[in-house]
Amino acid sequence: MIPTVVWGTGNVGRAAIRAVDAHPMLSLVAVLVSSPAKVGKDAGELSGLGRHLGVPATDDVDHVLSAGPRAVVYAASGDVRLDGALEDIGRAVRAGAVVVSPSVYGMYDCRNAPPEIRDVLLEAVEAGGGSLFVSGVDPGWANDVLPLLVSGLGSDIDVIRCQEIFDYSTYDQEEAVRQLIGMGHPLDYQPLMLADGIPTMIWGGQLRMMARALGAELDGIEETLDRRALDATVVTGTMGEFAAGTQGAVRLEVQGMVEGEPRIVIEHVTRIHADCAPDWPTAPDGGAGAHRVIIEGRPRIEVTVEATDEGENRAAGGNATAVGRLVNAIDWLVEAEPGLFDALDVPLRPAVGRLGKK
Repeated sequence: MIPTVVWGTGNVGRAAIRAVDAHPMLSLVAVLVSSPAKVGKDAGELSGLGRHLGVPATDDVDHVLSAGPRAVVYAASGDVRLDGALEDIGRAVRAGAVVVSPSVYGMYDCRNAPPEIRDVLLEAVEAGGGSLFVSGVDPGWANDVLPLLVSGLGSDIDVIRCQEIFDYSTYDQEEAVRQLIGMGHPLDYQPLMLADGIPTMIWGGQLRMMARALGAELDGIEETLDRRALDATVVTGTMGEFAAGTQGAVRLEVQGMVEGEPRIVIEHVTRIHADCAPDWPTAPDGGAGAHRVIIEGRPRIEVTVEATDEGENRAAGGNATAVGRLVNAIDWLVEAEPGLFDALDVPLRPAVGRLGKK
């Protein structure tokens, strides 16, 4: 068994605890939290498993890492605390652990990551012999391994489009929805995630990775953005009221340009209510969310994935699949040489030993 730590118990961390518990080759040995209110609570309670796992949460990072865990699922946020996330991940890698995480956007494409991020993590690998694999929580597989897999089913490819369609109305992350994305603010409010260059910082690595896999050279990366206001006030169960006239939907594209044309595109269509921007792409049958890969070419191929988890939390299905990609890579990473890995390095693993198990 591979002794594994889950660091963080938010939307991603809850799913990570469940995934580690389900994996036949992993053993959950510790759960790290930052909230004093969570210290001492059992991992099963924190993850919503409905049963105790006998692993009480702790905030003692030094003690947990000094025990030499073989793997760490780093699920704490890196959105607005990149330096903190890098410091935490670096500590775990220096302790010799294999670390998997969605928290550092700049490491999606580790070969072309910014030096100020990559060099810090390489030093940690060299110092401690650990490893790092970063894959996105949006989820990463929908913007790398899935489109590349589907591309291999065609003969001629004109455009590869990766689409996320999401209704935020039950998402349990109010600060991200209101402040980072701007839902509920006037349209002249500048949310961080919609600022020029930020979408490229987040998703540009995945465009470069796909281009590398396809043997294509990007001329550059361009962004498009559209925002729509709510026609009527809506009230959500988790975040309260969003007033009429404020931002209710966002559509953005990050486009990988090849010979002046957008050939690899990551598109996000997000709403706070299904009635906002009804002319934009929607999930099948009016559902709350989906991930779609569209290959424009010969033949034209379209694949849509819908994942659900945690009842009414509509982000939970996507989070769970993103976590599954990471946790299921741990045993492969443990056998690999120490280093920095991306989605083209790490194979998509089948759920061996889990068919029919609960």
